[in-house]
Amino acid sequence: MKTLFALFLLTAGVALAQSSTTFPGVKTVMSPEDFARAGLSALTPEQLALIDAAIVNHYNRTVTTAASQQAAVIVQQQTIATNKRSWLDRFGMPDFGTDWRNIPSLKAHCTGWVGGNSFKLDNGQVWEGYDTITTEVANKDIEIQARPGGEFALIVNGINTTIQVHRIK
Repeated sequence: MKTLFALFLLTAGVALAQSSTTFPGVKTVMSPEDFARAGLSALTPEQLALIDAAIVNHYNRTVTTAASQQAAVIVQQQTIATNKRSWLDRFGMPDFGTDWRNIPSLKAHCTGWVGGNSFKLDNGQVWEGYDTITTEVANKDIEIQARPGGEFALIVNGINTTIQVHRIK
């Protein structure tokens, strides 16, 4: 068992030489009482350096593995999102196969004008009218309903304004 431990520490020492990560050392991160109770006070400085190297090597492998796994998840999510898009949508064209009547409307409270022809909702979204919005929307309950061709219409206090809007944020 001691031979296996020594071999492990020797390989960790080589890894530490190749690593740019700095570790303050086991002696620094442990309390003096825990260091002594673990029997580490009987080790030579070289043996402690090998233990420190093993910890750094393990840390570097863990960080590299976690980064690779996270990158794989992001690529998988992007692939799923791309595959869900229709053929027409991939070319920037509206998908006429989706029935706009099945798209739920957005109901929110308008917190005020953002500037020009744009208004902000209480959920943080910002919408803008294609044409000038002549109806006061600030501090009013609004509804945004889907229309054919991927368009949206603004409804203020239950009254259809016939104003086409699009989300900008």
